[in-house]
Amino acid sequence: MSATYRIVPATALDYRRLAERKLPRFLFDYVDGGANDESTLASNVADFQKILVQQRVLRDVTNIDTSTLLAGEKASMPLALAPIGMAGLMARRGETQAVRAANAAGVPFTLSTVGICPLVEVAAAASKPFWFQLYMMRDRGAVKDLLERAMSAGCRTLVFTVDLPVPGMRHRDVRNGMLAKSLKARLAKAWQMSCRPSWICGVALRGRPHGFGNLADRVPDPNNFDAFRAWLDEQFDTSVTWKDIEWLRSIWKGTLLLKGILNVEDGISAANAGADGIVVSNHGGR
Repeated sequence: MSATYRIVPATALDYRRLAERKLPRFLFDYVDGGANDESTLASNVADFQKILVQQRVLRDVTNIDTSTLLAGEKASMPLALAPIGMAGLMARRGETQAVRAANAAGVPFTLSTVGICPLVEVAAAASKPFWFQLYMMRDRGAVKDLLERAMSAGCRTLVFTVDLPVPGMRHRDVRNGMLAKSLKARLAKAWQMSCRPSWICGVALRGRPHGFGNLADRVPDPNNFDAFRAWLDEQFDTSVTWKDIEWLRSIWKGTLLLKGILNVEDGISAANAGADGIVVSNHGGR
């Protein structure tokens, strides 16, 4: 790797290479990878590369204003930080770092249901209201409780994910042993972590606790990561339909965005169910 990437990263690709150097392999693959053969992930990248900006010349560009409104909030540019699960394992208290960065840049930050840092911690680090992303769980009481806590933390925009009815088959997670509980997999992960001493010091040791902060009161052993995963696997509701969106709309009094809409018919159904907006997404090909 060129020394340039260790000194002054300039592009998203530079930061990707830095992440590959800093993170244990199983965590890097979790962020970087897609489902199955990752053809959808590759198509996402290729499709963005096809978008060309129409150039116009001889315009007064002395004062350029990229600000806009997103979900009724003023943003410095038409961009928001999407929810990232387990961000607190990628950097020390990663969600709090991300909300500070978003606030400084003047764009919305979205906290994931399965983030490491809980709502109250992110709210304490934030200087502006942030968004909250929700996965529907079978325990509707848990859902109501999460929404009440999100509203109490100052969240006024809810991003409900609809493009993950079942987890994707992420082969990288299988190959690197992330999902396995065997001795071989545990030793493999331990070796991957041992190769990243800066991550061990900065995140593994100084970034505790590492449970899913917003769900800590729902799992019998909040310090057991496998117990968290088992609870989540049991709670993810695969039966969600538009009726559930109407129910969600009835209890959430803020702005409601549906993340994962891919066709016109579903866009119309989203509006009919009471959504205020949509996010066009295929979950990053995951």
